[in-house]
Amino acid sequence: MKHITCIDDLRALHKRRVPKAFFDYCDRGSYAEETLRANREDLQAIKFRQRILVDVSKRDTSTTILGEPSTMPLILAPVGLLGMQHGDGEIHACRAAQAAGIPFTQSTMSICSIEDIAANVEKPFWFQLYVMKDRGFIKDLIQRAMAAKCSALVLTVDLQVIGQRHADIKNGMTVPPEWSLSKLLDFASKPAWVSGVLRGKRRTFGNIAGHVKNTEDLNRLAEWTASQFDTSLNWKDIEWVRSIWPGKLIIKGILDVEDAEEAAKTGAQALVVSNHGGRQLDGAPSSIEVLPEIVDAVGSKMEIMFDGGIRSGQDVMRALALGAKSCMIGRAYAYGLGAGGQEGVAKAIDIIQKELLTTMGLCGVNKIDEIDDHIIAV
Repeated sequence: MKHITCIDDLRALHKRRVPKAFFDYCDRGSYAEETLRANREDLQAIKFRQRILVDVSKRDTSTTILGEPSTMPLILAPVGLLGMQHGDGEIHACRAAQAAGIPFTQSTMSICSIEDIAANVEKPFWFQLYVMKDRGFIKDLIQRAMAAKCSALVLTVDLQVIGQRHADIKNGMTVPPEWSLSKLLDFASKPAWVSGVLRGKRRTFGNIAGHVKNTEDLNRLAEWTASQFDTSLNWKDIEWVRSIWPGKLIIKGILDVEDAEEAAKTGAQALVVSNHGGRQLDGAPSSIEVLPEIVDAVGSKMEIMFDGGIRSGQDVMRALALGAKSCMIGRAYAYGLGAGGQEGVAKAIDIIQKELLTTMGLCGVNKIDEIDDHIIAV
């Protein structure tokens, strides 16, 4: 990690070290990937005001997220299948986040189970929930998160219908999974990855294992999972979740002002402005494009988090300047995980924090709560 300078360096190393199917699962978007590209391009189009001769000797990235102290306004977002980027990937990512003093969010579709992570980390973490058709299973999953003392529930609401990801189909990441000679050769060319995954606790969806009969049959398990995404999901289901979950609730997947206003009525403490990393509705606006109007509409009622295209500390600064209180990263730390396990995730977090500190200094800012749209060049 000595010569890694940026998130793109971690991405390049991840691409070399992890089989193509799993790298592409992390890296690519849906359909023509217009929204995936817009997330990055629209962030990069925002320019800063460079300020000089301002005392920036006391710069500090610390803040609070949902009332809890955090060393920076950054959260590791839920990412599915982390354990296939690196053995026990969820545990390693959570440890890196906790060592850095920021929140980690476990995905429902993780390889390690809630209990696996809780038994191997020192502090509470966040849990991300998909509400599936089997409400009994979902109620049990929420109760398992409560038993593990998860400190927030992130309810993802933009996956009722799954956007097609062409790369996953071409790579055989389908249900049931496809195997080919080229895929086997790809795996064989990455012995360190194979060894790490084989040493991991699991190689299937840890939160679902045991619920479906014959979970050792990966095809059966994958088919059940694909059948469970619920097209009937609606705002009343959030009331049902809140009747079970007593803690902090975050609604993730808001991209429209009307939806944001409905979210504010639910009693949730926060929402995440997100288009699922360009993996769902292709042709939707970038997250940063809609962030200001959502902040204007409900920013006084709930905490606004941002997700979509963050690859640097400069990107974090841009989102904060437009009203976000904190940012989620997904691909940025998944690249680090694939590149170097826990050390790689720690490197990704460190890169973003140092870039944020530098950008604050060059914009004449010392504290996170001083960042607003005055730092943006008009």
